Amino acid sequence: MPYLVLASGSPRRLALLEQIGIVPDKLLPADADETPDKSEPPRKLAARLARTKAEIARLRLETDGETRPTLVLAADTVVAVGRRILPKAETEEQADDCLALLSGRAHRVYTGLCLITPRGTRERLVETRVRFKRLATPEIETYLKSGEWRGKAGGYAIQGLAGAFVVNIAGSYSSVVGLPLYETASLLDGAGYPVRAEWAIRD
Repeated sequence: MPYLVLASGSPRRLALLEQIGIVPDKLLPADADETPDKSEPPRKLAARLARTKAEIARLRLETDGETRPTLVLAADTVVAVGRRILPKAETEEQADDCLALLSGRAHRVYTGLCLITPRGTRERLVETRVRFKRLATPEIETYLKSGEWRGKAGGYAIQGLAGAFVVNIAGSYSSVVGLPLYETASLLDGAGYPVRAEWAIRD
């Protein structure tokens, strides 16, 4: 079985992989500068960051002397309104600005996937459209008090309290959470990873 490395420290991405019966052999968070290049479209940013994180993790493995056949999986999620890229909110003010912008309108969530294999690199980009209800000021204020927005792209977590804001979604729900499961399983399956190996013995 290939040695699987997840180039992320995100509990959400790990939980999503475990949901489909995949447990990485190693977690190797890869920090990268997430500042968009000048005029860089959101979809290209998501793809570039996923690729960069995978490459950083692969280089760390090489430095550590890893010689086993290894698959390195990385992902990055970008939330955008048009060409405007929303930040991963770190302050209440940032989250407030994001929610005010998303209120009553549709936005797009792009998740880039990159899988580095012994035979080369495979990539996917998943686009999902999400529409929020019009948010009243008390709703935003209460959500901000929850702290759930911290570190989340676009200032919200769809798998949490903010799920109550979503009017409709077109595309991959798991991609908005942080890892598109269909595309991830397809990439791993194509690279020879036994995606369904643990399914038959589940309770």
